[in-house]
Amino acid sequence: MASPLSAAGAYANIARLTTDPSAGLGAVGGAQPKGETSFASVLKDAIGAVHETGHKSDVQSQAMVKGQGNMVDVVTAVAETEVAIDAVVAVRDKVIAAYEEIMRMPI
Repeated sequence: MASPLSAAGAYANIARLTTDPSAGLGAVGGAQPKGETSFASVLKDAIGAVHETGHKSDVQSQAMVKGQGNMVDVVTAVAETEVAIDAVVAVRDKVIAAYEEIMRMPI
């Protein structure tokens, strides 16, 4: 179970990505008006953040196996990774639900 602190950190990262136009990587597939962030860039940044969180968790776990890590740091890193992955899965589920709803619309 993830701690409230790690969940708050994950939500803060998502909020930062959606509210800070300079945090995006630019337009994907075409010109984007200046000052706006595309959904694709926000998604790419979020997945990159999940990848980075997972990498940190792996590094902490490997350090613990070598006897150089702290158990609290390992548990915290794993919990943060779990929260980040849960957020990505929730977004994926919403995208799939929206796609299915669009496919059910009459033409």
